[in-house]
Amino acid sequence: MNEADAQRWPARWAGEPFLYLTTIGRRTGRPHRIEIWFAAHDGRLYLMSGGRDRADWVRNLKAIQHVSVELRDEIHQGIARPVEPDSAEDQLARDLLVRKYADSEDDLEEWGRTSLPVVIEFPEMQE
Repeated sequence: MNEADAQRWPARWAGEPFLYLTTIGRRTGRPHRIEIWFAAHDGRLYLMSGGRDRADWVRNLKAIQHVSVELRDEIHQGIARPVEPDSAEDQLARDLLVRKYADSEDDLEEWGRTSLPVVIEFPEMQE
C-alpha cells in the first residue's frame, strides 16, 4: 500500500460517528471490543478516555499496544498509546474530538479538558 492510500484510509471514514476498537485483555488475553468516538488526522486516529487510565481499554493497550480498528467495512491493525500530556499532539487530539462532536447533546467542555487522549498509528500502511 502506498503512502497516499494509507492517508486516505482513516480520512475516508472520518465523518462516521464512531469506530469499534478491539484491545487484547491484559489479564485474559481475550479480545475486548468497544464502540468509541474518534477523530482522524494525518493517517492517525485519536480517541479520548473519559475514565482516563482507569478505563479497561486503556489499561489493555498500555499492556499490549497492538489493537484492531473497525470503521465501516474495513478492519486495520494499529499501535495505540496514550498521547504525551501537555504536548502539541495532546491539544490537537482534544481540539479534533471536541470540534467533531460539538453538535452532540452532551456538554463536552469538561470531557475535552479532562479526558486522556490516545493515538492509534498504522505502521503497516507506512511501508
